[in-house]
Amino acid sequence: MKCRCIIVDDEPPAIKILETYIDALSQLEIIGTCSNAIQALELLNTEKVDLMFLDIHMPKLMGTQLIKSLSHPPKVIFTTAHKDFAIEAFDLDAVDYLLKPISFERFLKAVNKYCQINHIEFEGASADPGFLYFRSDRKMIKVFLNEILYIESLRDYIIIHRENTSKLKVKLTLSSVEMMLPPNLFLRIHRSFIVSLDKVTAYTKNDVEIGKIELPFGKNYTDALNYLAPKTKDL
Repeated sequence: MKCRCIIVDDEPPAIKILETYIDALSQLEIIGTCSNAIQALELLNTEKVDLMFLDIHMPKLMGTQLIKSLSHPPKVIFTTAHKDFAIEAFDLDAVDYLLKPISFERFLKAVNKYCQINHIEFEGASADPGFLYFRSDRKMIKVFLNEILYIESLRDYIIIHRENTSKLKVKLTLSSVEMMLPPNLFLRIHRSFIVSLDKVTAYTKNDVEIGKIELPFGKNYTDALNYLAPKTKDL
């Protein structure tokens, strides 16, 4: 039997990321998404919910206040950009407390904890989440992870360089997108570059090659060499 989940968050990009992560796990099923706690309360009154991914700072009613208002709340994994509510969250018997931006790896750890508490066999993800959504030109654009060659930082933006399609400019920091990417598929090699490991064709101690493109190793990222060595497919 699948775990019935809802996502409660007032930020559409945050909902999209969690939807992508949940879809990658066979144990989880999304039965609804809500943009505020009032909508969540209405859904909880009509549907059986096993697990709620719940933001804290929302209009009208905070996530922690929602939990306090429920006689029999479902299990909760808080998802928030704020560290200050961690103690209160665990006092409310939260399964976990995830700080945004949430990486797929950290998401898996939280779900695994839920499965252990509820004696559910956890198989993990059979693969990466497949794609992520990024906001660009007032749209949420689906980017398949296997199309990404590398990601470049450009001041307050990132440039996602993709295979056989146009590059995408997104208002995000490179550190933020690093947290969103599966660490077994992507590697940061420089303060300005993240590479797709499957697309690396060669490297030296000074640079990484993706086809004819050469990207430098940063002096603070030389440890990446140890991780890159067994992962490259063509040296």
